[in-house]
Amino acid sequence: MVNASETTPNSTAATVAVADHEEHPDYRVFGLLTFLASESLMFGGFFATYLLLRGAAAAWPPEETEVELLVPTINTLILVSSSFVIHKGDTAIKANNVQGFRTWYIVTALMGATFLGGQIYEYLTLGYGLSTNVFSNCFYLMTGFHGLHVFVGLLIILGVLWRSRRPGHYSASKHTGIEMAEIYWHFVDIIWIILFTLLYILTLF
Repeated sequence: MVNASETTPNSTAATVAVADHEEHPDYRVFGLLTFLASESLMFGGFFATYLLLRGAAAAWPPEETEVELLVPTINTLILVSSSFVIHKGDTAIKANNVQGFRTWYIVTALMGATFLGGQIYEYLTLGYGLSTNVFSNCFYLMTGFHGLHVFVGLLIILGVLWRSRRPGHYSASKHTGIEMAEIYWHFVDIIWIILFTLLYILTLF
């Protein structure tokens, strides 16, 4: 049993820090969700504009813009699967399995990089450019903006992996950064599913 006289300044400071943390919870996740809500509104504006232009067009997409499904379908499978993979990493760290978390996040990063590589390949092999017509303009703008978000998400994942090099930086009781990376990645995944449906699936009908 520790006497009051044995209490050190360091232990007192630690107690104050814990109490302060309980009174002032970590708002970083709330800040991220607020940011993603604003990004959702921006993507929502893109989606609404695209649907309005599609509804006003006589033919959609125009004849000179043929939509290929093979590469984007593979890309979709990779990105959707990566959401399950990154969740495995979050589950691992909550079990205090740091190495398991690192492994799953490295796999997620590789899948994200593969997705971006597939998107670049698609751009290089398409027979139309940004200014070919209204559809191509919407296509490049929306997929490019989403690709930028995937790239940012990839940087976040790599940043989390880099910080995990420090012993004890992440653990079962301290993993906010890992959770935030996962939330952002799920957002990117959901937006792509909507984009894939609008730009690829619906063009078949």
